[in-house]
Amino acid sequence: MRVGVFGRECKPDKLPVVRGLFGKLNTLGAEVYIQSDYAVFLRRAFDYCPENINIIDDRAFDLDFALSVGGDGTFLRTAMEVNKRNIPILGINTGRLGFLADVGSNQIDETLDELFRGDYKVEERSLLRMTDVEERAFDGFNYALNEVAILKRDTSSMITVHTYLNDDYLTSYVADGLIIATPTGSTAYSMSVNGPILLPQNRNFILSPVAPHTLNVRPVVIPDHYVITLNVESRTHSFLASLDGRSADFPVGTVLKISKAGFSTRVIKRFNQTFYQTLREKLMWGTDVRS
Repeated sequence: MRVGVFGRECKPDKLPVVRGLFGKLNTLGAEVYIQSDYAVFLRRAFDYCPENINIIDDRAFDLDFALSVGGDGTFLRTAMEVNKRNIPILGINTGRLGFLADVGSNQIDETLDELFRGDYKVEERSLLRMTDVEERAFDGFNYALNEVAILKRDTSSMITVHTYLNDDYLTSYVADGLIIATPTGSTAYSMSVNGPILLPQNRNFILSPVAPHTLNVRPVVIPDHYVITLNVESRTHSFLASLDGRSADFPVGTVLKISKAGFSTRVIKRFNQTFYQTLREKLMWGTDVRS
């Protein structure tokens, strides 16, 4: 079985987890591939070179599944690397919160045993696609698993985001920005600005304003087959567009269109793992802090 390992810089106390992961993969007889940048980091930072590995040093690779070792940010980068290859991804959490990377470091052995037995499920997660007239930004990967965020530049002046749904005018958000989130991204940036939480199976997107000037402007949930058109006004004559944290400058007058991508990200989940359980554990739902 061909397994790809994707990761990023980590602290020294995570090295035993990484060593244990590669050791377990060797025990299972996996054909192991490692992202080249991650392999370079492990060698330079820890003088560690996993045994019996192949290097992923270009974009032409094929895997049975990918392992993302880190937090949710690492998972988003892994999803970008995997791109449209239909490779399912398992998130191993060596970070903090971890909604996407939700397999704990103490669960690696049993989870990999389950994967190699075929004892797992795969969830299809929707992505957003953002286009502009020039198609110049984001190195050709203009997709987001969590959210597209339209934001003001480093100034105190708000921006105005004229918003249309299927060419019908919705409203003009006068705010620090506007977040368009997927169900996966409903527990990320959108949640931090009081957007609703959606189950991963929902076929919807969320429009959540960031610090709106008028208090009666609330988040809106829309069907995911809608096309969202945005036209931004700004006193600085430019604004930021961010796709899962990857930002680019755009001049005022740029018309952005956001729609559902034509492919999905495949996320591996254990059978005994549910989204409700993740909410209870990560957000401490139902926990009485007085006890």
